[in-house]
Amino acid sequence: MNSHAMDAREVDMPKRALPVIDLGPFLKGEAGALDQLSKEWREVCEKLGFLCVINHGIPDELIAEMEAATRAFHALADEDKLKIKVTDHQRGYIPSRATILKHSSYQTHTKLDTVECMVVATDYPTDHPELIAGKQFYSRNLWPENLPSFQHTVEKYMSTVQALGMKLLPVWAKSLDLPENYFLPYFTEPYSYFRIAKYPKTEFVENQEFGLGAHADTGFMTFLPPALEQGLQVLDENSQWFWPVVPEGAVIVNTGLFLSRWTNNRFRATPHRVLPPKHNDRYSFACFINTSLDAVASCLPTCQTQDNPPLYPDQSYWSYFQWYMKNTYTHYGSISAPEDEVTS
Repeated sequence: MNSHAMDAREVDMPKRALPVIDLGPFLKGEAGALDQLSKEWREVCEKLGFLCVINHGIPDELIAEMEAATRAFHALADEDKLKIKVTDHQRGYIPSRATILKHSSYQTHTKLDTVECMVVATDYPTDHPELIAGKQFYSRNLWPENLPSFQHTVEKYMSTVQALGMKLLPVWAKSLDLPENYFLPYFTEPYSYFRIAKYPKTEFVENQEFGLGAHADTGFMTFLPPALEQGLQVLDENSQWFWPVVPEGAVIVNTGLFLSRWTNNRFRATPHRVLPPKHNDRYSFACFINTSLDAVASCLPTCQTQDNPPLYPDQSYWSYFQWYMKNTYTHYGSISAPEDEVTS
C-alpha cells in the first residue's frame, strides 16, 4: 500500500441538517394537520428526498431493544450465522463482501462492500398460495438457534414500523395531489423488508471501498434510526455528498426507487452510501415498508401530462425487487466479485 495514500474517510465532506418534520399533530388527528404535513412532505420529496421525523411514535425503548438485538446477533459465532445463510428468497444471513452494486448510476463500484447483515421480511402464512407454489420472496424467515429473544424483538420492531408506514399513506397520497386513500389498495399485503447490519471497523479505507456502496433504496419508504457510529452519507440535489445531521430521537425517512418511478421521478429516490467506521463496529437497522409484492405501479395521474409522458413501463414490485436483488448480491449468481477480490 502506498504510504502516502489518503484514507478515503479523510476527504472533507460538509455536514448538513436533514429537514425535520413533526408527525405529532397528524398522528393525534388534529384538524388541518394532514394538509400541512403533506405540503412539507412534498417540498422535501421533490428536492432532497431525505428527511427525518420526530414524534413518530416508535418508542425509544424499542429502538434501544432493537439495537441490543442487532449487536447480539452479530456477536454470534460465524458458524451459527452461516447455518441460516441467505436464500434465494432474500432471507437469512449475508456475510461481509457479498454485495456490489453493479447497477449503480451514482458511483463506480470496484470492490465488494464490507457490510454483513441479517435480512428478514414479511412472514407469509404456510397456506399462502404463492408460498405453496414456491414463488420467490413469498417465504418464511430464518432465525438463529441460540438467540431466543431475537425473533420476538425483530417482529415487534417490524410491526411497529409497518404500522407507522401505513398511517403515513394518506400523507404520501396528499403530497402527490391524490385522494388520501389512493395507495391503500396497493398495501393489502404489505411487503416489509428489514436489514439488520454490521459494518466492521476498518483501519484504512481505500478508494472505492465502502461499507455499502452508493445506491437508492428499492421500494416505497424507508425508516432508519441513526446509527451510534458515523458512516451514512447522502447525495444532495447538486451531486454533493454530505454527512446528515439528525436530532436526538428522530428517525430518518426516505423515498425508494419504486415510488420514484411511480411518480415519474417527481419524488427523488436519494442516493446514499455508508463508509466503514474507523474506531468501532457500526450497527444499523433499516426497515423498508413496501406495497404488496404483486402491486403494479402505473405512472400516477398527477405525475404525467402531454408534455411529461410516463418514463417507465408498468411494473410490479415483485418484478422490480427481483431485478434489483439479482444485480446487487453475489449469491444469485448473476454478478460476481471483481477479479482482484476473488481468492482460490
